Amino acid sequence: HVQLVESGGGSVQAGGSLKLSCTASGYTFKPCGLGWYRQAPGKEHEEHELVSIIDSDCTTIYADSVKGRFTISLDNSKNSLYLQMNNLKTEDSAVYYCAADVVPLDRGQFDYNYWGQGTRVTVSS
Repeated sequence: HVQLVESGGGSVQAGGSLKLSCTASGYTFKPCGLGWYRQAPGKEHEEHELVSIIDSDCTTIYADSVKGRFTISLDNSKNSLYLQMNNLKTEDSAVYYCAADVVPLDRGQFDYNYWGQGTRVTVSS
């Protein structure tokens, strides 16, 4: 049984930092095809917003809104995926999800076989 468990969320003031962790059990992270997504409050019925991924070509991608502030990393020795978030803004408030084992879909779209349950980040002004 595969399980991804996120941790590290919490409440922080604008300008602060948090480091999210995603640890896998029953699955070994591949170096590519994984990443972080988020859903902001009130947008639970929308698709998860891409935050940062290491795509299937092993290219690291960041949303424009987080470039220069967030850093994705993978520690194979700990089988854990991380998201270092610096200079947080109120608009970064969301539930953050890790995803792994990318599944290609039609027309360049993709999904993942495994998703975590999410960790909430709240940034106050």
